[in-house]
Amino acid sequence: MSELLVLGAGLGGLSTALLLARDGHRVTVVERDGDPPPADPELAWSRWDRHGVNQFRMPHYMLPRWRQLMQRELPDVLADLVAGGAAAINPLDLANPKHTGGRWDGDERFHTVTARRPVLESALARAAQNEPGVTVRRGTAIRAVSTGTPTRPGVPHVTGLVTETGEEIRADLVIDASGRRSTVPALLAAAGARPGTEQREDCGFVYQTRHFRARSGGGTPQVVAAFIQDYPGLTILTLPADNDTWAVAFVISARDRELLGLREPRAWDAAMATFPLAAHWMDGDPISGVDVIAGIEDRIRRYVVDAGPTMTGLLPVADAWACTNPSLGRGSSIGLLHACALRDLLRDNASDQPGELAMSWDERTRAEVQPWYRLTLDYDRHRLAEVDAHREGRVYRTDDPAWARTKTLANAAGRHPEVLRGVLDISALLATPQEVIDRTGIAELLDPAAESRQLPGPDRTQLLAAVAV
Repeated sequence: MSELLVLGAGLGGLSTALLLARDGHRVTVVERDGDPPPADPELAWSRWDRHGVNQFRMPHYMLPRWRQLMQRELPDVLADLVAGGAAAINPLDLANPKHTGGRWDGDERFHTVTARRPVLESALARAAQNEPGVTVRRGTAIRAVSTGTPTRPGVPHVTGLVTETGEEIRADLVIDASGRRSTVPALLAAAGARPGTEQREDCGFVYQTRHFRARSGGGTPQVVAAFIQDYPGLTILTLPADNDTWAVAFVISARDRELLGLREPRAWDAAMATFPLAAHWMDGDPISGVDVIAGIEDRIRRYVVDAGPTMTGLLPVADAWACTNPSLGRGSSIGLLHACALRDLLRDNASDQPGELAMSWDERTRAEVQPWYRLTLDYDRHRLAEVDAHREGRVYRTDDPAWARTKTLANAAGRHPEVLRGVLDISALLATPQEVIDRTGIAELLDPAAESRQLPGPDRTQLLAAVAV
């Protein structure tokens, strides 16, 4: 490949473009949103709008797996983030040594760098702007894919994109990195491509988020519990960000109508004050109201069916391929992992047959990246069912041994530093639950019969009373 076209200038698209350009390709990135990113982090936060990214104002936490990949592949972007005030943290350094057992060899793997989404994206945008092999075209909306001579009967071959103004941008390969709201499936159908396969469902969660900044002389609030705190009827996220800012969010079930009032700042504040492990995260100056996002889908799509690819010349990557509920913070890490896999495929693939490339991409995606999506999807389903059961006054029960394994690991993490690190490996996307259990000595520390520890917080009546304020 030499001329590549990336659709979408979000985290996934810009990371993909940089990786491919640094591997010798010439890359053009087309983005519908026209506003360029401000260089100043505070201007990026206050003035930059990304209408095509519905999670732009939502909490973001970059996992250690993402940091490791960035350190290996795009270290200059990581350094730029740190220079711009991104938080460089290790959750074990912030926790009580009584629970962690102090610092162990290997704990550096949990180090990460994180920031608010506009700050993250502006750093990648600066790198792309300065990369010799990358051209970014903002304010370029796409109305169609262009096609050439099919390489297989009945299978359209994509040769580029057609803009709203009628301009045709041609390429050797088009990469769809346009995210959760990708319109590419409809564009391919209009070009005569057979439908691929798509599995989608509403993940069922609603996020109600406020962002804060440290008051003069203050800093990020003390970490006294995990960044993700699961309570019987909801989850609370407390996530450090850049330049002494942080995000706090309620994650509730969309079916919990009584908690939808949390979108009002007074109700949100009153409710958060009833959670002793999270209330002190309000000890700062609010820099947002309550930002709400709902209707989030768990979705995965393939452009390969039993008869082979439904089209050639275009490959999906990151959220345009699969997306999940963002509460576990895995989307950016999975997307970067997928982008690295694409770079490696194009580097290793010696065939000039588009059909073979489409099949190879599908196979590599399913082998290297899809297992992380499936694990995340399974967790989401069980967690939502657990939250809904509590709202209905039931105890959630399932025959799925994977959920029992997850709960047992989480319970043992509060008693054993070895298990704690295993759970952190899982949440950091560094190991699967089964890989952790298979480690020497871990299984002996797990007790499925042990009573689960419940975080201190209000009961349902107390919470609703706070929301009613």
